[in-house]
Amino acid sequence: MEIAKIHELFLHSSGVNTDTRSIQKNQLFFALKGANFNGNTYALKALEEGASYAVVDEFIEENTRLILVDDVLGKLQALAKYHREQYNIPIVALTGSNGKTTTKELIHAVLSTKYNVIATIGNLNNHIGVPLTLLRIKDDTEIAIIEMGANHQKEIASYCEYTLPTHGLITNIGKAHLEGFGGEEGVLKGKTELFDFLEKNKGQVFAYTGDEKLMSKATMLHDVKYYGTPNANINLYCTASVDSSSDFLTINYKNEKIKTQLVGSYNFPNALVAIALGNYFSVDDVHIKQALEEYTPDNNRSQIKKIGANNFILDAYNANPSSMSLAIESFEKNTASQKMMILGEMKELGEYANEEHLKIVNQCRSLSIKKIVLVGKTFSNFKIENDYIHFFDTALETKEWFDAQKVEGYTILLKGSRSMGLEKIVL
Repeated sequence: MEIAKIHELFLHSSGVNTDTRSIQKNQLFFALKGANFNGNTYALKALEEGASYAVVDEFIEENTRLILVDDVLGKLQALAKYHREQYNIPIVALTGSNGKTTTKELIHAVLSTKYNVIATIGNLNNHIGVPLTLLRIKDDTEIAIIEMGANHQKEIASYCEYTLPTHGLITNIGKAHLEGFGGEEGVLKGKTELFDFLEKNKGQVFAYTGDEKLMSKATMLHDVKYYGTPNANINLYCTASVDSSSDFLTINYKNEKIKTQLVGSYNFPNALVAIALGNYFSVDDVHIKQALEEYTPDNNRSQIKKIGANNFILDAYNANPSSMSLAIESFEKNTASQKMMILGEMKELGEYANEEHLKIVNQCRSLSIKKIVLVGKTFSNFKIENDYIHFFDTALETKEWFDAQKVEGYTILLKGSRSMGLEKIVL
């Protein structure tokens, strides 16, 4: 079936779904395949549950409501591109090593004060999540914000081919997914595929002058809006500080203090680009300030929670060497009288794993903080006798130890990769 015909069916449907567990009446079901599942085997169930049509790439039976295609995922992405091409609106794409989801949420909060904006839900930023986000664009949508995650080169470039972004930014270049990208230079090359697409297609690039790696690429482009220095060409310069009485980030902007609910100075560039895009899209300063102050992090992303007699900084959704080091630096400056760090192993580092974990161990040993717990077998490779750092292989082992300590009155940082499940220690 031609993509235009599938798009017509889509327009008369109630949306797209890839999971029979949440099928709603009159949706289009796309039978995706994965390493451990085959959506084709659920196509008939999707129809029984109320789907109007099911798109499959294996013959099941003669059925006018089964649409047989060569590749379901490819057809989903093609449908997303065709749908996106029907709208002449700003498509703001963002990627980066750290802070993508928080940055996306901040931009969404700011721009939504003036426009009807859609944005990637949660961190659905992969080859499935990106097209699903594009398919949420409706006739009244004025701006779309598309978060793009990647763990290897050419991935961002592939997303750009059907997202067709008109504006874009990269939060930073750090040591994330080193295994897939093949080192830091590979990360730079892979992430800046977004800049390459925008340059080729006369799109608008935004670049943070505080990131030297990004600047090495941005200064080679023709049309860049810089933010972060007094001479930035969108005239945006802010300073930031962390309120020692609350641990939250305060931004000094145009003689105003924006008191956010973001933890740590490392969130400053994330908030700064939200201000930059607010300026660019003519959102007034009052609404920019209001949006940033009202935004509350969730889902273990720099959340502050009081649990029992302790305050926890829950930053356990994702971790890589760059974000881990920044979180430690920020926590070292925290003025709480009693502090503890519980850090979890970092994933997808490949041959760099031991080297990068040792750097974190050495950074910990240089701190004034003397209650430190490192969780994961790679960290345990660097355990030494008579060390004040505690090493555990799993979060459950750590929880047993933590519960036995009966800690009270502490501010505790939990930082680690999602797969480590550090939240199990306290929740």
